[in-house]
Amino acid sequence: MKILSVVGARPNFMKIAPIVRELLRRGVPHRLVHTGQHYDAAMSGDFFRDLAIPPPEISLGVGSGTHAEQTAHVMLALEAHLLAERPDVVLVVGDVNSTVAAALTAAKLGIAIAHVEAGLRSFDRSMPEEINRLVTDALADLLFVTEPSGVENLCREGVAQERIHLVGNVMIDTLLAHLPRARALDTPGRLGLVPGGYALVTLHRPSNVDDAEVFAGILGALGQLARRVPVIFPVHPRTRKRVEAIGAAGIFREPAGPLPPGATGLWWLPPSGYLEFLALQAAAALVLTDSGGVQEETTALGVPCLTLRANTERPVTVGEGTNIIVGVDPSRIVEAATTILEGRRRPGRVPALWDGHAAERIVAILLR
Repeated sequence: MKILSVVGARPNFMKIAPIVRELLRRGVPHRLVHTGQHYDAAMSGDFFRDLAIPPPEISLGVGSGTHAEQTAHVMLALEAHLLAERPDVVLVVGDVNSTVAAALTAAKLGIAIAHVEAGLRSFDRSMPEEINRLVTDALADLLFVTEPSGVENLCREGVAQERIHLVGNVMIDTLLAHLPRARALDTPGRLGLVPGGYALVTLHRPSNVDDAEVFAGILGALGQLARRVPVIFPVHPRTRKRVEAIGAAGIFREPAGPLPPGATGLWWLPPSGYLEFLALQAAAALVLTDSGGVQEETTALGVPCLTLRANTERPVTVGEGTNIIVGVDPSRIVEAATTILEGRRRPGRVPALWDGHAAERIVAILLR
């Protein structure tokens, strides 16, 4: 069997890493394609180093653009490689434009498709990721699912049960494998942060950062929290541009060194590498996010999480984990965060099969 995997954005890297390691361990011929959807070192190159993934054999270098442009560029560039390589399976992960583009290209060429993280649904088609998930799952031959809701969604959509495999979460494979290294970095300590004494923020979704009124409200809520504890915000490049565009850069401070004892305030950092961000998550009192992957990681870490969206495609993080959906209303964000900072946090548990062995199950099924 010959497998070709396609990744394009930083969440993909965490998902593919344990699968690549297991394929190498089993001696399965495999090639990794990086589309270049995220293409600067801070958003891409550092992740391959942190995750100990061999450099991609094929780089397409598609760069940024509209959703249509990215999808089309990946399809055009990838087709030639699929024709030359003729893999038995194209393995795609997650829900980014590179995922759906690779699935479409492979399907047109009659190559089998395996989708890791299949079946997740927000039921909100205004999210580009939801369209990508629906199309990829409709084309996939093997659908590897992280949580029971994914199985239910696929069965309801008419997918044959023999194509659906509940295998667990490869994101958690990566987290468990690298958590000791991340903690050894002592990123919070180097920033002068007290474990359990700060909030961590990640925002990037257009629905939150492109709407000036919504974004200003979220930043106002973060400013209120920053009067109680340091609020640490590793800022995605696109998000930073939006902060500057609405004239809100002045509410942030940038640490020149470790924060002084007792410091509060809203602090922004450059984009963090995977290990640094994992270390910050693991020691936070609270994480505020619009990222699906962060919802999963905080659930695995037992760290309270507030999701600044109206929905989630990962309901197990709410039903069993530490995640709470609060939307974007500033007063609701502040109220929920204050409750957690005052020690009134909800308990959570790690979902079934989030045990660090999902990649082993996936590769065993592929070979079988």
